[in-house]
Amino acid sequence: MGTFKTFDGVGLAYHGAAGADPLICLPGGPMQASSYIAGLPLDDNVIRLDLRGTGDSEAAPKETYRADRQVDDVEAFRQHLGLDKIRLLGHSAGGTLAILYATRYPQHVKELVLVAPSPRVVGIDVTDEDRKDIALQRSGEPWYAEAIKGFEEIWAGNVTPEAFAKISPFFHGRWDDAARALDDHPRNGEAAQEFYAEGSLDPEATRAALKTLDVPTLFIAGEYDVALPPKRAQEYVEHFLRAELVVQPGAGHFPWVDDPEAFAATVQRIP
Repeated sequence: MGTFKTFDGVGLAYHGAAGADPLICLPGGPMQASSYIAGLPLDDNVIRLDLRGTGDSEAAPKETYRADRQVDDVEAFRQHLGLDKIRLLGHSAGGTLAILYATRYPQHVKELVLVAPSPRVVGIDVTDEDRKDIALQRSGEPWYAEAIKGFEEIWAGNVTPEAFAKISPFFHGRWDDAARALDDHPRNGEAAQEFYAEGSLDPEATRAALKTLDVPTLFIAGEYDVALPPKRAQEYVEHFLRAELVVQPGAGHFPWVDDPEAFAATVQRIP
């Protein structure tokens, strides 16, 4: 583990040895400890960053957990590593942070890998109907009858932690011990509430910036992801100047867990 101080003096932690061309991984959640992406099956020199207030990084003032205000933490990390250009992988809400960084500091980005990125940053709305379409494709799963009850509660306006717990299987291509283990990694609930606070995003400005972002971008979406269904992923990709979409068959929101070999082959361009 390494540490550094960001611009406002908060100590941030990262995991992995910094080589000449690391793939810097930004976790989602939002604001979940980066330990949940420790198992990325990549041969690359991978470094995962614990965002402020998560994992081994120090807590920070509440207002600094906003997504747009954490962009400069990524910039401080780049400077700490002494790199002119960086490769960024962002998962879920980490994709938001990666995109915000790339549009603010395009001159320092070599490549973007966006894994099931949140579409909120560009103002794309994933509707209940979108999620129903995906959920119905899983009707043959042994857990379906109980899990769909959670979605029915949420769609009826009964948005509770218990309802969200029921729908957990829908976020995975395979509901097994490896999938369940992802829930064991802590998340900073207070920081998560602030991540998308009012003023943190400007979708119109972000869409305009992406149209001129001359950075190769790889999108990986899961065939069964209820958070970013493939048709919304396709809509998302169209906002980028240079982007390739790969929909991983049989995968959910965590494609590296559902099929590690397929995920690695896509990210590392293995024929």
